Amino acid sequence: MSAGPALVWTIVLTFVFLECAVILGLFLPGDSMLITAGIVMASHASGEKHVWALSLGAMVAAIAGNQVGYAIGHRTGHHLVARKGGKYINVQNLQRVAELLHRHGFVAVLIARWIPWVRTLCPTVAGAARMDHTRFTVASTIGAIVWAPVLLLAGYYAGGFLQRVPWLMPLVIGILVAGLIIGTILGIRHYRQEMSQPAEDFTVETTPAAALHQES
Repeated sequence: MSAGPALVWTIVLTFVFLECAVILGLFLPGDSMLITAGIVMASHASGEKHVWALSLGAMVAAIAGNQVGYAIGHRTGHHLVARKGGKYINVQNLQRVAELLHRHGFVAVLIARWIPWVRTLCPTVAGAARMDHTRFTVASTIGAIVWAPVLLLAGYYAGGFLQRVPWLMPLVIGILVAGLIIGTILGIRHYRQEMSQPAEDFTVETTPAAALHQES
């Protein structure tokens, strides 16, 4: 594997895992990163082989990240830490995710894959709410299959069209990569600002299915 694809692999797997596992991932450019990675792969001679393999790897990273997020939430004992004045990690957003899981459960986990900030918060809230782990895992796996590979392949095949115009491909890749670098730097800065806000406790109610299981 050349240095180019190797670097793409490292960035994609790291970003996907973080975005699905921990709060830091909420501030990383996940969707645009996957599309950009697909376009970059299209510029390599062996890109098709790599992009399909990377799609599988990203899917596994997304599933693993969700499992870590769920485990973190499960260990909190129904109590999550929000941030007063936070833009994303606030009581209102945690409440929205909790209500989404409470009302729709399985379907909510599927939908969460396509909403950036919900995608990161959902596993942790699901774990804290004691959502049935098997149902969560199945929904998480299905969601991973139709999220990361779809965006990577969309970028790859879009890159195939860009290659028809010799000067356009390098320009588009340069703009997208620059955007990702700037977005990541700003995201880390926003994360630090968010975490510097005063902490605020948020209690997650047990999901109906989990409550039924406890009663039985």
